[in-house]
Amino acid sequence: MRALVQRVRRAAVRVDGATVGEIGPGLLVLLGVRRGDTAAEAAWLADKVAGLRVFEGATGKFDRALADVGGDVLVVSQFTLYGDARRGRRPDFTLAADPATAEALYLHFVARLRSAGFRAPTGVFGAMMDVELVNDGPVTVLVERDARGG
Repeated sequence: MRALVQRVRRAAVRVDGATVGEIGPGLLVLLGVRRGDTAAEAAWLADKVAGLRVFEGATGKFDRALADVGGDVLVVSQFTLYGDARRGRRPDFTLAADPATAEALYLHFVARLRSAGFRAPTGVFGAMMDVELVNDGPVTVLVERDARGG
């Protein structure tokens, strides 16, 4: 499972021109699910994202997490994070989980964040979405966990 985490001043996701999720300061998470991932990876990754210290404290260093700054998390599914473009010019998506499995784990990831007390609006799984963000920094981190624990 992969999460491309971006620290944002604000972010929104729209489907057919209608805003379905938006946040102010916090994190935008683009979430990809790999074949073989389980609820254990989703829970681990949600906890990791929630505790990720990517916000500056008094010293100017990354020493504050989402809860420390009162931020929200906008979660958008993105199977293309498992696109393999090493060969040819068209990415191969065979590593991505099937849609039913991916959606269940995506929802598990979001539920884990919400149960920890975070406001976590989402996009619409499987929809064509317009994602708008103002990246703060810019700060972007890739966090990954697979079924082998790596």
